[in-house]
Amino acid sequence: MPDVTRARHGRPVHHWRRDVVELAALFTAVAVADAVANLIGHGPDGPALLMISAIVLAATAGFHVWWARRHGHAPPVSDTGARPAAETRPAGQSERSGRSAADEVAGVLWRMRTTVKDEPGSLAALCTALAEHHVDILSLQTHPLADGTVDEFLLRAPGALGAAELTRAVALAGGTSTWIERADAHDLVDAPTRVLALATRTALDTSELPLALRQLLGRCTIWSLPGTSSGGGRGPEPVPAEGVLEDTVMRLPAPEGGVLTVERPYLPFTPTEFARARALVELDGRLGPRIPQSQDVLTLPEGDDITVRRVDTGDLAAAREMHERCSSRTLGLRYHGPVGDADRYLNHLLSPRYGRTLAAQTASGRIVGLGHLLWDGDETEVALLVEDEWQRRGVGGELLGRLVAMAAEAGCASVYAVTKASNTGMVAAMRGLGLPLDYQVEEGTLVITARLDPAPVPTAPRSQPPHLT
Repeated sequence: MPDVTRARHGRPVHHWRRDVVELAALFTAVAVADAVANLIGHGPDGPALLMISAIVLAATAGFHVWWARRHGHAPPVSDTGARPAAETRPAGQSERSGRSAADEVAGVLWRMRTTVKDEPGSLAALCTALAEHHVDILSLQTHPLADGTVDEFLLRAPGALGAAELTRAVALAGGTSTWIERADAHDLVDAPTRVLALATRTALDTSELPLALRQLLGRCTIWSLPGTSSGGGRGPEPVPAEGVLEDTVMRLPAPEGGVLTVERPYLPFTPTEFARARALVELDGRLGPRIPQSQDVLTLPEGDDITVRRVDTGDLAAAREMHERCSSRTLGLRYHGPVGDADRYLNHLLSPRYGRTLAAQTASGRIVGLGHLLWDGDETEVALLVEDEWQRRGVGGELLGRLVAMAAEAGCASVYAVTKASNTGMVAAMRGLGLPLDYQVEEGTLVITARLDPAPVPTAPRSQPPHLT
């Protein structure tokens, strides 16, 4: 059939000159065949000539097959780095026909950070190495250093490609000090959007600052040390107004005084991360203490109405009065021993800087229950104290359920409660959450850990009851 050279109005256009050439070639072939037949049939060397022709044709066919098998699958080399023509996929063709076998496997999200030389072409070589393994770069952040650049990637890689293969490919492309971990859909938000969202959360609630720093910097431990100790002694050494960055530790002046320490042992902080954290802390300090003003009125099974609301150090007097009405046994179960002056720790517990506190109060405004959600480094503790007269009436369960919901909303993987085995009320409240629980008994102290997500959360053994923070 004649070839199509162009189309007009969607219909192929044929050339009559090509038809004439094809007919001439056909007649020429017939004439040559007739001449060869006459030569073989009437010449004296006809059979020998026919045998030689057959051998030559067979040798030619064999050479053609060998050449095609050796060079037929090699893609053409291109100095520009463009995809070979054999790999291009026209528009409208199915996705399956244009992908390799590795691309058919479900993609896996990775967060990767590596250091490259600060010179032209270093990032291009890294991206080329990732592309050769069918790795898609979803986002990229650069952290300039004095002697190089830290590049932070969010990658989607084929499921068959593991962390070791990715790290090896990056190392061959010039990347050093590579760190990689699995990511999830939450990491798909770009950095400016995430920072603005964290700043908004911090502006609405003082207690959000430690959580915002943890989400900004990844897995890290945050310690907020007051300017003076609870016993009246000296606190930690002050830090300059601009803060201090020491490899995997950063120290910033806390807005309420003291020192805010952030530690990440597995990955050094970059100057860019330090500047972001410092800006977030400065914003919190300028806004001052603040908590959301909201409250819920609940009816207990016995018919009494109570109000549950957030409280802070402004409610210190009412919280102290509730402690004075509690029995020594109730206070001992809450604080794991004899309790002296409540002022030594209530001011700390009610501070939004160290967590969130919910209070249950009667219609007359008297506080009858306190529930604390405390940021304990990289863990989260829950604690309850209910006045004797209001125990076993559902107050503790209401406070605990709301505290656990706050922890889940803040992205905490688990919460733990430290109590005594004889505190049946706290044990029953934890069981009433309907969550997977882990029990550990250490020197007469019971540690109950509730997992807030389906994945098992490991709990570190504790040699002693944790600090009130």
